[in-house]
Amino acid sequence: MRGRRHLGFVAAAATLLSAAPLSAIFERWTWLLQSTLAVALIAGVATLTRSLRAPVWAQVLSMLGALLLGLTWLFGSGSELLGVLPTPDTIAHFGALLNASAGDMRSYGVKVPDTDGLLFVTVLGVGSVAIVVDLLTVGLRRPALAGLPMLAIYSVPVAVYVENVPALPFIVGAIGFLWLLVADNVNRVRHFGRRFTGDGRDVDIWEPSPLAAAGRRLAVVGVVIAVLLPLAAPQMTNGLLNRFNNSGTGVGEGNGRGGAGGGVQLFAALRGQLNQTTVTDYVKVTTNEPDPFYLRFGAADQLRSGGFEVRTPTGIPVNKIPDPRASAAPGVSFQTYRAQVEVTNFNMPLLPIYANPVAVQNLDSNWLYDRGTQTVFSNRRQSKGKKYSFDYVRSAYTQKVLEAVPPLTRSDPIQRQFTDVPPVPQVDELVARLTEGKQTQYAKVRALYDYFSRQNGFSYSLSTQGGTSGEDIVNFLTSKVGFCQQYAAALAWLVRAADIPSRVAFGFTVGSGRQDNTYTLTNLNMHAWTEVYFSGVGWVPFDATPAANVTGSTRTEYAPDTDQPDPVAPAAVPSAAPGVGSTAAPNPDDRLDRGAFDDGIVGGDGSLSGTSTTWPYWAGGGVLVLVLLLAVPALLRSSLRRRRQVATVAATATALAPAEGDPPPGVVQVVATGAEADRARADAHAAWDELIDTMVDFRVTVDRTETPRATADRLVTEGLSVTGADAARLLGRAEERARYARAPLAGSELNPALRAIRESLRARADRRTRLLAAVLPPSVLLRWRLAIMDGSGRFVTANSQLREGLLRWSPRRLLANRAAR
Repeated sequence: MRGRRHLGFVAAAATLLSAAPLSAIFERWTWLLQSTLAVALIAGVATLTRSLRAPVWAQVLSMLGALLLGLTWLFGSGSELLGVLPTPDTIAHFGALLNASAGDMRSYGVKVPDTDGLLFVTVLGVGSVAIVVDLLTVGLRRPALAGLPMLAIYSVPVAVYVENVPALPFIVGAIGFLWLLVADNVNRVRHFGRRFTGDGRDVDIWEPSPLAAAGRRLAVVGVVIAVLLPLAAPQMTNGLLNRFNNSGTGVGEGNGRGGAGGGVQLFAALRGQLNQTTVTDYVKVTTNEPDPFYLRFGAADQLRSGGFEVRTPTGIPVNKIPDPRASAAPGVSFQTYRAQVEVTNFNMPLLPIYANPVAVQNLDSNWLYDRGTQTVFSNRRQSKGKKYSFDYVRSAYTQKVLEAVPPLTRSDPIQRQFTDVPPVPQVDELVARLTEGKQTQYAKVRALYDYFSRQNGFSYSLSTQGGTSGEDIVNFLTSKVGFCQQYAAALAWLVRAADIPSRVAFGFTVGSGRQDNTYTLTNLNMHAWTEVYFSGVGWVPFDATPAANVTGSTRTEYAPDTDQPDPVAPAAVPSAAPGVGSTAAPNPDDRLDRGAFDDGIVGGDGSLSGTSTTWPYWAGGGVLVLVLLLAVPALLRSSLRRRRQVATVAATATALAPAEGDPPPGVVQVVATGAEADRARADAHAAWDELIDTMVDFRVTVDRTETPRATADRLVTEGLSVTGADAARLLGRAEERARYARAPLAGSELNPALRAIRESLRARADRRTRLLAAVLPPSVLLRWRLAIMDGSGRFVTANSQLREGLLRWSPRRLLANRAAR
């Protein structure tokens, strides 16, 4: 019974460890505290019912009752009896929490706050798994099957998390399951009675067996491989596997598919679709706006060392979109329009909408609105086949309004978030030169925008010339040949280098397939452009890609086509509509010229990067770490050998004592006394320990029961050279006198003797033995193995002593002792 009680507590602890991946979902740790209380209550009640020798069905009922009491205590409605006994109102309250949790799941993206509904479902789920694990482990004695309900907990973050679940929680959960299996096996072995070894010794404490050690090693290696293999192949997720899954017919089926935000590689999706030779209808949009601007669906607003990345979105319900007109600057006007969208083959967890939506209809609660990126996304749904409508406002402003906008303060959140940029000296120098003498924010942005012109050598082409700087951004600015994603990312990079907030937007151009007020947008209309933030105006689009090569390209009065004469400035031009000053004049023959996106600035993962591939660095780093790890035993062995070297002292014998037996030929026997004797004895022991380790390194049998002289004689008979044989006799003689004689042997050349034996053993060993002795010295590995065994033995002994001490205060034992009296 004691073993089953111990196993029940291990099952409870393993359940909590398996719930570690839930930390990737919640913002705080409230769920863990509440789950721990519920699982502890379940484990305590299960232990009590087993101590009363109740049947298994009674144990299950008692655990279910404990879970109900725990939920009532943690999530009561206020109408409970004595605060913990549920009433019909409590059950109705639990139903309301379940309904609320369903709404929270649709409304929030990870990580979620501590809402009562989500916490209730979490505690209910973890508690139910704890009951099943306890039943399988203790009641049915099938702990291996307990891994299935524990795996169910881990599948929750895997199913809802938009990015990869962190590896550490998985390791913690795996440790809990392995602990459960080990505890069950130890409990089974104890049922056989006292343990004995193969030679008949009684085993009071734990000792490792070869089979158990092999099982532990296999378990540890399996967990390590499962965790490290995806990390060791960083290109696997976005490269090889996606190629197998890429059907080539839709964005969502290839590199662009995944959860919202960080799970979608917008650069890669854009490049892949423009590279298609076939034209596929993606979106049909009908709007009452005379000259609409680009239809957006995403934005990359994080610039790290690896380039522009898509931030993991956080959303609010689409029926609670804030009105962008509330904080407009003077001189900005608004016009409201309405659009209907039918998504045909565009398959992403993102919905195409125009900028500044104010109301969205015909979408369920699975779709959320990210105010930061102004995108509609979902963690569970794809856009293909969706039909919806929305109202949006188009802001209008003149170039003078933008010129009057002051820069943001350094403490402004937008200024801090959207101006980070990795230092690139060539880019900083170019930005400083282009913005020199420019006083306003608009003047600086316009100078950088105007730089991407045909007059400065920029062009649109199928291929991008390679650079030599090592920074792809510098390569593009040097070659001046690229595509829309390169122009958009480069302009955003330069604007941020000028300390102005910017980002890269993704969407569709107006295209050429217009019929009345309906636009049919295809994969070849996918486009990227730059958005710059102006205080009081919002995100203002700047499209630096040559307009003649982009079907449906739109230009404005404040950002005209740099390759055409400036248009006549109208009184007010919409911020995102071409209006009077537009230059939407693409060359239809160049439409397919946009199809081939090479790496250029954009790396293999679709981000603006300094290098196009990263796997060589990962591989080189892994090899370096492996080499360093393999070098640790050899370094430790070399360090130990240096510490054992004895400083040979000349034979200045202060006292000669008669020696027992005759010394070996050529050995001068000097006997030391006093402090010199202590030094000579320590030198002899150090030399002998080095001899034993050398024997272990070269696979010479070591018998700890032999005397030093017997060991030396055995070495001589095993084929040492003449010099090595004399050295072995000397070391044996020195160690023998250091152990047993009153006065040790001093004045002997022990270091040369050790080198002679080492050379002799190396000469008679095979190549493999010599290599292992140099790279992975067996003496160091043996010392590590013995240290682990000793530490494990001490831990088990201390655990046993602690358990025995606690059992002395067991109520049952005290009652039994009282009854015996």
